[in-house]
Amino acid sequence: MGEYMSGSEEDYYYSSDRESIDGLEDEDTETQWAPPEAPSCKVITKDSLLDAQTEDLLRVMDLISVREHHARTLLIHYRWDVEKLVAVYVEKGKAWMFAEAGVTLVGAVDHDLPELSSTVMCDICIEDVPVSDVSKMDCGHCFCNNCWTEHFIVKINEGQSKRIRCMAHKCIAICDEAVVRKLVSKRNPDLVDKFDRFLLESYIEDNKMVKWCPSIPHCGNALRVENDEFCEVECSCGSQFCFSCLSEAHSPCSCLMWKLWTNKCRDESETINWLTVHTKPCPKCHKPVEKDGGCNLVSCICGQAFCWLCGGATGLDHTWSNIDNHSCGRYKEDGEKKAERAKQDLYRYLHYHDRYEAHTESFRQESRLRETIREKVLNLEARDSKFRDYSWLTNGLYRLFRSRRALSYSYPFAFYMFGDDLFNNEMTKKEREIKQNLFEDQQQQLESNIEKLSKFIEEPFDGYSEEEVMEASMQVINLSVIIDNLCKKMYDCIENDLLGSLQFSLHNIAPYLSKGIERAVELTIGGSTQAGCNSSCQKTDAQANGESDQPSASGTSDDSEQRSTWKRARKVVQVA
Repeated sequence: MGEYMSGSEEDYYYSSDRESIDGLEDEDTETQWAPPEAPSCKVITKDSLLDAQTEDLLRVMDLISVREHHARTLLIHYRWDVEKLVAVYVEKGKAWMFAEAGVTLVGAVDHDLPELSSTVMCDICIEDVPVSDVSKMDCGHCFCNNCWTEHFIVKINEGQSKRIRCMAHKCIAICDEAVVRKLVSKRNPDLVDKFDRFLLESYIEDNKMVKWCPSIPHCGNALRVENDEFCEVECSCGSQFCFSCLSEAHSPCSCLMWKLWTNKCRDESETINWLTVHTKPCPKCHKPVEKDGGCNLVSCICGQAFCWLCGGATGLDHTWSNIDNHSCGRYKEDGEKKAERAKQDLYRYLHYHDRYEAHTESFRQESRLRETIREKVLNLEARDSKFRDYSWLTNGLYRLFRSRRALSYSYPFAFYMFGDDLFNNEMTKKEREIKQNLFEDQQQQLESNIEKLSKFIEEPFDGYSEEEVMEASMQVINLSVIIDNLCKKMYDCIENDLLGSLQFSLHNIAPYLSKGIERAVELTIGGSTQAGCNSSCQKTDAQANGESDQPSASGTSDDSEQRSTWKRARKVVQVA
């Protein structure tokens, strides 16, 4: 559908519109106009990506008392889901969680190397090397620096920077990031930048709550939602999309429905199906030929004659009973019933497709009304009139945009909801008929009121008298309220009565928001986050060296101050 409003315009118009309808509706309607709580969405730019990742790292480091690279390993393993990581930590314990993620408990392995004057044999290259040219990981396995470096370079080039495992046989421990950087930088400094970039972008690539904006050309932003991944968002670049599947915003269609619908429209599969049933390819030029008579000997425009029953090329001589020098046996396939079924499927598809396209085109045409409405408002404001608030006109236009968009996507939804493609085993024929009638009644009411609102919006208000303008404003405001309530009821019907009653399938749709698709705001993190991270790094390094293996129940004043700093940083993110 494309972009049709900005966040600033939205906030301005609806603050005025809320005041415009005061006194027109009762308390129940007042409650209905309150928009539902939307999932908070933040824009992560190239500059704020590191801060966003550091925020989660700091939280895990402070909670579990681990070093930074161990915290990153844990978060990558649990796909940057801090809540899930904490739940596993509480339910199954630190040791189990570390073993599952490939993190070796620091202090459990003897890290003492031989004296500097001695040599050790590398189990990879089977050579004796000085102990100064050997590196040992947290898991205790020790190999020469040259073998480690080759191993790291191969893994980075293969795109496995996020989880480079130890070279030892059956060892699942993840290698220390600091060792990887130190050794690879001596051989290939540019590869270290690639390694760090992979680690940084893992916050987006492996995080189900953070995704790249799909805009073309790419704006370079990522978006993070706080509550529900099944939502529709708008990036700061203006691109609106479904966060779950990254296609255009398509509610009330589920992601699977929308994918099937776009493929069907693109491939014109129903038309191909009809051609398959009603035509047969000419054996000479291979063009589709339709039979328009009762005789089974047909002739293509290229001059080739062939048998309609088997498609084989024949001569032109034939009698009432057979074709000369041709026999294809008995023909038992019930082609007539098959053709009728294909025709019904095609007509059903065209019914929903035509209405979807009609409302999509209406949306495009109505989107051009923005400039016209602004001119009308300027003309009305220039008049010497006691009626000075014309926000109802702009609010009505944006209500028309949102409702028209939802109505257009409701037709692909109905096509799959009440068809045989997805839910054939979910409902009996009678149940499907009852639910279809219920949905179509709501859809028809919404469509009727949208057309009324569209008619009023296009009226030449700037030429009306004050009484006529007042009457028109009442009509537009009331229709806007009615349409908003009808949209809510339609979405409620879809979520509870239709999709909510499914037993064998799971389809989620983005919730309906009266104020439209949420515009993401740029992520802001307190400046104390990085300082807190450095403090945690120092503290956890000390704990990793044996001072403590579990989070301390009580801490020093510095510890309390660090935790307070973390809490303040978290509060900034949640409120922003």
